[in-house]
Amino acid sequence: MTKLTTLIISFLLLLSLPVLLNSCFQKEKQLPAPTSELLSESFLSWNGDSLPNYPIGKPKISIVKISIPPNSELPHHYHPVINAGVLLKGRLTVVDVKGNILEMKAGDPIIEVVNTIHYGKNNGDESAEILVFFMRERKGWKSW
Repeated sequence: MTKLTTLIISFLLLLSLPVLLNSCFQKEKQLPAPTSELLSESFLSWNGDSLPNYPIGKPKISIVKISIPPNSELPHHYHPVINAGVLLKGRLTVVDVKGNILEMKAGDPIIEVVNTIHYGKNNGDESAEILVFFMRERKGWKSW
């Protein structure tokens, strides 16, 4: 290369340096901001029943992950306390004694029925996992 070519290339690189540096710093500034999304909020459970009042007393909150194998179902049961959850993976069908049916897919929230017999069944080919939050008084009933 000639001295002139080297000088021109050096000059062009020097001119482009601020643009390159600026784009590097802008990438750091353009990181995504944290977000939040309300998944569910209601005074009613998934089948339309009203939720009961909270009892008076010290609260105890339990967080339980329940795994339901493919092609199986949970036993018929009821919860005497308010609880809600989010299906983390798979599909789940929830059925109550009144014949109400809720079809869930991964990411769906549920506000559970209270004092109503129901069950969940996994008709899919993969395990279903649901994360459930139970709210109750400190003493008494076991969550699961």
